[in-house]
Amino acid sequence: MKASELAKILDGALEGDDVEIVACGGLEEARAGDLSFCKDPKHVKLVEATKASAVLLPRDWDRGAPCTIIRVEDPNRACMDAAEIFAPSEPRREPGVHPTAIIDPDAQVGRGVHIGAYTIVEKGAIIGDGAIIEAQVFIGENCRVGERTHIYPQVSFREGTVCGRDCIIHCGVRIGGDGYGFNTVFDPGSPVPRIEKIPQLGIVEIGDGVEIGSNTTIDRARIGRTYIGPMTKIDNLVQIGHNVKIKGFSGLIAQSGIAGSTEIGRGCLIWAQAGVSGHIKIADGVQVGPQAGVPQSLDGSVKYVIGAPAESMKDFGARVLLPKLLAKARAEIKQLKADIAALKSAK
Repeated sequence: MKASELAKILDGALEGDDVEIVACGGLEEARAGDLSFCKDPKHVKLVEATKASAVLLPRDWDRGAPCTIIRVEDPNRACMDAAEIFAPSEPRREPGVHPTAIIDPDAQVGRGVHIGAYTIVEKGAIIGDGAIIEAQVFIGENCRVGERTHIYPQVSFREGTVCGRDCIIHCGVRIGGDGYGFNTVFDPGSPVPRIEKIPQLGIVEIGDGVEIGSNTTIDRARIGRTYIGPMTKIDNLVQIGHNVKIKGFSGLIAQSGIAGSTEIGRGCLIWAQAGVSGHIKIADGVQVGPQAGVPQSLDGSVKYVIGAPAESMKDFGARVLLPKLLAKARAEIKQLKADIAALKSAK
């Protein structure tokens, strides 16, 4: 595709040669024939060194480029649109049930549903119109899957799980397993305690438009429900404990963990490997930084916390810089003493 054609599709302005574009690539790995993008002037050196044939840049970019430029409002979004043009088409799943799938007679399957090989749908389950259930998926008793939801291979929905419309559930996700609930019991005359399992009798409910990354686990509630609100986006390898409530429009990044009965507000972002303790609340719009540990509720007075225990960026920076500041102060005091000694000896 010619750069001029692509610029027209992306509502962009072409500057430079009308080169042929065949693929998309990052600034550093792009080759001749590739389209790349940059939205931040701090990456100007990457733009200057790129081997791409064309690059998407903001309309106000004033640093130039060594190749053809297509100026657009949002280079990130424009590159996504361009990638869809050049990327191979996703496999199309036609409506129908694979002959190896096992569908209980008491299950309800809507119109235009695709159910793949070796998938199991148990009694009382309801599959909404246009849903795509890929191979080797387990949908337990009385589960509900909303319209147009796409469930990838080897996902498990334990009994009673409710999943909304237009969700994407990636490979290996486990929803509705038991939460970590145990009692320590001391029997008369026994020298050691007995660990007694607490029944996990609730469900998991997932709102509309939620996306859940591969190998994430969401525990069923002890009683009531574990709730993932609408448009929440969850990365791979995230752990969400029993009775957690996420109000919606939030993001949880890889290897983060939320302990039981915690409430996460709307528009929150929990960064990679962060841990949030149980039975606390995080206010709307709060971000928990990478590897942070949150032991108590966050009321929203600070919008970004980091460290363990988590604290504001200002407090974290002051604490981290303190040893350097002390070392600098010691050096200055040492120099002042030397200067005073030199003045005294000069008298």
